[in-house]
Amino acid sequence: MRRDIVLFPDAGSIGDDFVWPEFSDFGEVVMCERTLPEQTAERIRDAAFFLTNKVAVTAEHLAAAPALRYIGVLATGFNLVDTGAAAARGIPVCNVPDYSTPSVVQHVFTLILLLSSRACELAASVRRGDWSKSRQFCYWDKPIFELRGKTLGIVGFGNIGAGVARVAHGFGMRVLAYAPRPKPAPEFRPFDFTGLDELFACSDVISLHCPLNRESEGMVDARLLGLMKKQALLINTARGPLVNEQDLLDALREERIGGAGLDVVAVEPITDDNPLRFAPNCIITPHVSWCSVESRMRLMQAAHDNIRAFLDGAPVNVVNGITGRADPRVSMPNRLGAV
Repeated sequence: MRRDIVLFPDAGSIGDDFVWPEFSDFGEVVMCERTLPEQTAERIRDAAFFLTNKVAVTAEHLAAAPALRYIGVLATGFNLVDTGAAAARGIPVCNVPDYSTPSVVQHVFTLILLLSSRACELAASVRRGDWSKSRQFCYWDKPIFELRGKTLGIVGFGNIGAGVARVAHGFGMRVLAYAPRPKPAPEFRPFDFTGLDELFACSDVISLHCPLNRESEGMVDARLLGLMKKQALLINTARGPLVNEQDLLDALREERIGGAGLDVVAVEPITDDNPLRFAPNCIITPHVSWCSVESRMRLMQAAHDNIRAFLDGAPVNVVNGITGRADPRVSMPNRLGAV
């Protein structure tokens, strides 16, 4: 009997600097370093298990994949999969929630601290020789500010937003949060839920942690940016399209806000013509907040466990409502395929 194919269309995005779980438990493993959009239909055709990080799955792809039984998203966000089309085929789509929270929280504060201390600019200045020419033992050209006593506004209060709030409290910050749906408040104070406009107007630092959908796409625009304090910082480690990039560039160029720290942009990898590449007071990192070694180890173990639960007839982390017992075919260990 032919073995199921377990396909990783973009394994290169996960990396090979740690030991992966044994996905060969479930079938013949095929790993593609990268899959272009025009290659997806051909590669998904014979797959039973499709485990994607950033490769989109459309209704057309599903129609071309008669053997497909399961889609695993190697991430928390699952907007790259047509979940409705998968549900119509009875194919569960399972994500991995909360694997990256410690890593993302750490990166959020890396960006905040770099901007508040102006560490990048000052380190570059030292390399240029400015310190050796200084008449004082220290120098700065723009204010450095403490986080203690400042207000952090968090847009979206899921696991990551709540984690950021806890660290902010440790820094002595007041925390405001905006959540479209009711969320339990943390025990520490000062903390308040508030409206989006009030959050943007009152915060010294604003960090985005909401999902990307029709309502949130482009929501951080000229109007909301215009509510921010002159020295306030905007941090985005969520999804690039949450922010209107031209509006943010205008705000930075005109010094209407203090700076921005971005781990995501609207089109990734970033394009040569992205308006923010050379924006003043803007730090951009290449979508790495999620990818500490520890985070990726948790991700892949959870992805393995998701498949096991599906095969055991009790799928978990299903985002498109498909539940029930899987086709009880038996998988045996095999070779590792490569494409």
